Amino acid sequence: MSAPSDRMSPDERRAGVSLASIFALRMLGLFLILPVFSVYAKTLPGGDNLALVGFALGAYGLTQAFFQIPYGIASDIFGRKQVIVLGLVIFALGSFVAAWAPDMTWIIVGRVLQGAGAISAAVTALAADLTREEHRTKVMAMIGSSIGLVFALSLVGAPLLYGWIGMGGLFSMTGILALAAIVLLIKAVPPAPAPLGHAKLPLRQVVLDPDLLRLNLGIFVLHMVQMAMFVVLPHALVDHGGLQAAAHWKVYLPAVLVSFAVMVPAIIAAERKDKMRPIFCAAIALLVVVQVGLIFFGESLWSLGLWLLLFFVAFNVLEATLPSLVSRTAPPAAKGAALGVYNTTQAMGLFIGGAAGGYIAQHFGDNVVFAVCAGLVLIWLVVANSMNFPQRRVTPAATQTN
Repeated sequence: MSAPSDRMSPDERRAGVSLASIFALRMLGLFLILPVFSVYAKTLPGGDNLALVGFALGAYGLTQAFFQIPYGIASDIFGRKQVIVLGLVIFALGSFVAAWAPDMTWIIVGRVLQGAGAISAAVTALAADLTREEHRTKVMAMIGSSIGLVFALSLVGAPLLYGWIGMGGLFSMTGILALAAIVLLIKAVPPAPAPLGHAKLPLRQVVLDPDLLRLNLGIFVLHMVQMAMFVVLPHALVDHGGLQAAAHWKVYLPAVLVSFAVMVPAIIAAERKDKMRPIFCAAIALLVVVQVGLIFFGESLWSLGLWLLLFFVAFNVLEATLPSLVSRTAPPAAKGAALGVYNTTQAMGLFIGGAAGGYIAQHFGDNVVFAVCAGLVLIWLVVANSMNFPQRRVTPAATQTN
């Protein structure tokens, strides 16, 4: 009679698909800009200033980091959907400002506004609200996989779209996709639970919870390593793999797609067979293997492709399990706040990883970047191994309410 709990209910499936689509629509707009922005910037007044170009790209991450916690707390108080709509409207406004921008200063204003629409915490909290514990990682995997797939598609599509509609068109498309995400949120996402009114726990208690601290360290290290790696991997593909930048998608796209196929059985085993600890720690250990492999066996296109494939396998497993673990560890009344802290540390990892990776690569070389990444991931592995993993609780499908 417990069989129904092994399957997601129709509302859970609808929540997973629709929220993953909202994330994908928003991230598509962002990722489409990254491969071509530095080329476009040279055509604008101030675009020859690399510091300004870097700040324009990084401004989004900085304002994301600043607003994630307030948005998460607001979603606990006022409701998830209301906060998501507000964030998407601000994001769309920033996109249209950037599309109109006559110079780099206004591009930066647009990027700051885009970052101020920081909906990640509210979306992941809503996903947690609408799913039972035993299916939560599957929904987080849908969201994480949609981001990875959109990233790969953007690497392929951005140069083509830039040639057709220009950067102004790409920024405008970003705004339109954000508005489409609002329609999807209202029409397709199941009704959200009523807000709890206010967080029962002070923010300091959420921030300093030992297990949440371990999880926040994890997402910080994961995205710091991701950004540091991708500072040096593109030119490694050129120098060692003989693959020009325009053809890098031929490596990224297969690696991302195959990694999804490998990730799915791991997520199912973690959820159904209560193997979260060994699979979580194995994924972290695989990241260490990737960094060591890049140091000693990263001199050919095939080897670089193999390490990228293994990286995306580990990355996608961790990207799916981390927010699920945060939502299960956090007190229900402070779930949005906890996911806000989580997304803030994620954004800071992206920002610091890019900056530190560039500095280390320039002054000490690519292999030192990979060695530092390996050391950081080893520290994370030790910390994760001492963590108290939340026990799996099976909730009968019949008792789930919206």
